[in-house]
Amino acid sequence: MWFKKADATEKKEAAEKLRYSRYYEHDGALRAYANRAMLLALITVPTALLAVALAAYVRLQPPTVIRVDSNGEASVLDLRTTAARQTVSVAQGADAAPDELEKKGLVRLFLDRYLDFSPDTVNRSWADALNMMTANLRHASLNAMEKDNTVGRIQDEQITSVFHLRSIEPVKDDPLSFIAFGVKEVHHVRDHQEATDKLVGEYHIRLIGERRSESNPSGLLIAEYGERLIEGERRDAMLEDSALNQPK
Repeated sequence: MWFKKADATEKKEAAEKLRYSRYYEHDGALRAYANRAMLLALITVPTALLAVALAAYVRLQPPTVIRVDSNGEASVLDLRTTAARQTVSVAQGADAAPDELEKKGLVRLFLDRYLDFSPDTVNRSWADALNMMTANLRHASLNAMEKDNTVGRIQDEQITSVFHLRSIEPVKDDPLSFIAFGVKEVHHVRDHQEATDKLVGEYHIRLIGERRSESNPSGLLIAEYGERLIEGERRDAMLEDSALNQPK
């Protein structure tokens, strides 16, 4: 029995059995495939979450708003920047004192609205400027405008004012008072002829603070306003400086 020789058929069957894999090799291969599938799933889950988050972020962005003024010029209003500024201002605290940049920024904005206008924009510009004043100063200014019929005269004579701000200086010993210097070019039409006056002015502005809010993030209002014309050599120097700084 031990010395029995295997025939050709038995050798062929033995060779085919050797080609078969053992059962634990099949099990190991299945486990490897399962591990790869699990790893792929773990990678795709955060990718899908990131895609959903980006899609939600894009959908939540405010729409693009384009403003067209009376001259036909278009400008894009950045609502995100405006909202961010308001959020930062409110985050400082409703009772926080305004800093120097906020004070000078309000003075500059007021002068641009009050002294830079045309017959088509005077109503809107002055309405915005009056809303920056305290209630008593607003009432006094409105009474003076109605008494002199200032708006009607501007529209009848087609008066246009172009204001060039030169500087803003704080008043010593009063952190809420400022003196501004600027040149106002006044164009008006009479008897079909245009006349231009260049007025160099000194503008005194006193601010007053109130509680910060969404409608007034800086918490500042215009409490007093006055202007005085400058003559002589100082006027000529400021006119020359204004001419040199004109855009070409």
